[in-house]
Amino acid sequence: MLKLEDINKTYNIGTVNEAKLFADFNLTIEQGDFISVIGSNGSGKTTMLNIICGSLAIDSGRLLSNGNDISRLKEFQRAKFMGRVYQHPDMGTCPSMTILQNMALADNKGKLFGLTMGVNKKRIDFYREELSRLKLGLEDKLEVKVGSLSGGQRQAMALLMSTMTPLEYLILDEHTAALDPKTSEIIMALTDEIVREKQLTTIMVTHNLRHAAEYGNRLLMMHEGQVIMDKKGQQKTETKVDELLDIFNSISVECGN
Repeated sequence: MLKLEDINKTYNIGTVNEAKLFADFNLTIEQGDFISVIGSNGSGKTTMLNIICGSLAIDSGRLLSNGNDISRLKEFQRAKFMGRVYQHPDMGTCPSMTILQNMALADNKGKLFGLTMGVNKKRIDFYREELSRLKLGLEDKLEVKVGSLSGGQRQAMALLMSTMTPLEYLILDEHTAALDPKTSEIIMALTDEIVREKQLTTIMVTHNLRHAAEYGNRLLMMHEGQVIMDKKGQQKTETKVDELLDIFNSISVECGN
């Protein structure tokens, strides 16, 4: 379980651009939840992910993981039990390294590096097996540099690499936004498969309302640092894209857009 308790976050404190985004923000994420998070630009979606992952410090409040306060843990410390896939494919992989080297790097996340070979040859068959599930033929291109792959291929690898080691939480930051529609569907199907297989507690920020409605067991809509919609279970299943679009449109009218 992940809990955000009384989170406060203000940007540009003491300047004319000071803006308070979160004021005593609270959210409880149950173990095994697959949450889709939607909302307009500036609603707090990505800020929430950055706070959870530790890449953005909070002004006050607490972040609890299974009852343990992780508020002061650095991003690299949280990475031991959190995996994150970003919007841009090159942020989750090392383009100058080969597919094999990238897989080995992900396989050794959280382990101490000594004076040993970076790639354990005994694990190569395992890497091939994992890559084969992507159905992109990457298992036969282990010596190809990742930078030469398409965006979809790199994003599929980033998703696979982020979940190679044992995790509690998977954080997806608009991970299909930079992909074409066909590739986006492939990545979402793979995401759903991995989340179910590994039983990961998952938080997915997306601008794709259909993906938000179709995937996961819970749907949050955020606006101006607040959760204005929280649907779970059957209520989430029955949510239609048109309903979400109507709410978005009403918010835009209220904001003068």
